[in-house]
Amino acid sequence: MPKLHLRERMALSDTGLLVLFGLGVSLLHILVNGQYGFHRDELLTFDNARQLAWGYVVYPPVTAFLGHMELALFGTSLTGFRLFPALSQGVVLLFTGLTARELGGQREAQLIAATAVTIGGPSIWAGTSLSYTTFDYMWWIVVAYFVARLLRTGNPRWWLAVGAAIGLGLLTKYTMGVLAFGVLCGVAFTPARRFAKSPWFWSGVTLALLLILPNILWQAPHDFASVSYMKTIHTRDIGWGWTNNFLLDQLWKCTNVVTVPLWIAGLWSLIWTPAGKRYRMLGWMYIVPLVILFAVRGRDYYLAPAYPMLLAAGAVWGEQWLVTLTPNRARIVRRVVWRNLVVGGLICAALVLPIAPIGTAWWHVADAANGNFNMEIGWPELAATVARIRSGLPAPDRAHLGILAGDEGETGAINLYGPALGLPTAISGMNSNWMRGYPDPPPQTLITLGLKRDVLDSIFASCELAGRVTIPYGIENIAIKDYDEIFICRQMRTSWPEFWKRFRYYG
Repeated sequence: MPKLHLRERMALSDTGLLVLFGLGVSLLHILVNGQYGFHRDELLTFDNARQLAWGYVVYPPVTAFLGHMELALFGTSLTGFRLFPALSQGVVLLFTGLTARELGGQREAQLIAATAVTIGGPSIWAGTSLSYTTFDYMWWIVVAYFVARLLRTGNPRWWLAVGAAIGLGLLTKYTMGVLAFGVLCGVAFTPARRFAKSPWFWSGVTLALLLILPNILWQAPHDFASVSYMKTIHTRDIGWGWTNNFLLDQLWKCTNVVTVPLWIAGLWSLIWTPAGKRYRMLGWMYIVPLVILFAVRGRDYYLAPAYPMLLAAGAVWGEQWLVTLTPNRARIVRRVVWRNLVVGGLICAALVLPIAPIGTAWWHVADAANGNFNMEIGWPELAATVARIRSGLPAPDRAHLGILAGDEGETGAINLYGPALGLPTAISGMNSNWMRGYPDPPPQTLITLGLKRDVLDSIFASCELAGRVTIPYGIENIAIKDYDEIFICRQMRTSWPEFWKRFRYYG
C-alpha cells in the first residue's frame, strides 16, 4: 500500500476531526429531541409520510419519504421521527468544514467554519424538527461544496455531483431553484463560463432535470397545486408583514449574530479580493438568490441555507489574515473569536434546543425567541378531548361518525394519537388532505375542530358546542388558541360531493 504524503495524512486527520464533531452535534440533537411533542408541521409530514407520492401540495416528496422510513424503523417515536434531522446537521457541519478546506483553509479555518454554522439558529432548529427546511439547509451546502471542489480541481466531472445535489434539493424544497439560478449566473459571470462548453456541465443539468421530472409529472394531473399553494402563502405572508424586513433580518435570523462579521468577510473575499477570484462563482450563488428573494418579497429564512458557504469563505479569509499579524495579536484575535463563538453558541442553544423545562420562565423566553415550542404542546390533549366527546355520543352517532379538521396540525394529531383512542381517521380540506377525500359512505355526524362557528353554520343545519381544547401549563399553542372550540355537527346543507368541491384551501 503506498505511503500517504504528509498533506494527505493531515487532510484525513482533519476530516476525521470534522466527522467526530458532526457526530457529536447529531448525538446532542438525538439526546434532546424527545422533549415536548410533535411540532404542527411535523404532524403535516406524519400524514404525508403514511401515503407516499411523488409530490404533495406543500412540498416535493423527499421529506415525506424520509418520514416514511423513520416511521417504518421507529414507529411513532418522537426521537426516531427526528433522527434524520439530527443526522443532517452533522452533515451540514461536515460539508461546511470541507468547503473551507476546498477554499484553501487549514484545520483552524475548517473548525471555525464548522462551529460557526453549528451555532446558528436555523442550523440548531433544523436538527430538532422533521421539516423540508431541514434538508433544504443541508442540500445548499452540499451544492456549494461540490462547486468549490469543481473550481479548485478544474475537473468538469464534478458537474454530475452538482446536478445530483441540485436535483435532490429540488425534490426537497422548491427554493433550491433560486440557488440553481445562482449557479447558472455564476457560470455566466465568471471564468467558470468555460465549463459551459463541457458535456459534463450539460450532463449535470440533465441529471438535475431528470431527478425533478417525477414531481413535475405528479403536479400536472393535480392542477399544479403547489403553485397555487405558494401563491396563497406568499399573499398571506405579505399581508401579515412577514416579508417587510427581509434585508435587516439577514443580520440576526439567518445566522448567529456573533458570526455576522465572518460571513460578511466571506462574501467580501469572494467578490472583491484577488484571492477569491477563483471561487467568485460562490459569491454569485449568494447574491443572485438574495436579489431574487428580496425582489419577490420572500421570507427572511428562505436564504438561511446560503450562509454556510459564506461562513466557510470567511473562516478561510480570517485564517489567512491572521498570518499577517504579529503572534501576540493573532493570539488575541483567536481568543476573541473562539470566546464569541462559544458564548453565542450557548445562548442560541438555550433558546433553540428543546431543553428548557415546559412552562418555566426559561421556556417562555425561548418560545418567544424562536416561536416554535408552543406548537409542540397540546396535541395529545386535543385528541383526548375529541375522544371524550365521541364517547358521550349516542350509539347511532358513533356508528356513522367522522372528524372534520380545519388545520393539518389538528388532522395529523387525530391521525397520530386517535387510533389508540378508537377515533376514526380525520379528514380536512387543507392542502394534500383535500386530495385524499372523505370516507365512503360519508359520515352523518361530525366532530369538528379548527373551524369557526360561522363557517360551520354555513355548512350544517345543526351544530352544537361540545367542548374546548385545554392545553397544560397555561401554554397557548398558536395553531390552536383561536380555534379551540369543538363542535358536533349534523345535517349537511348540500351533498358531500358538492361540499367537498368547495372545501379546498391552502395553509
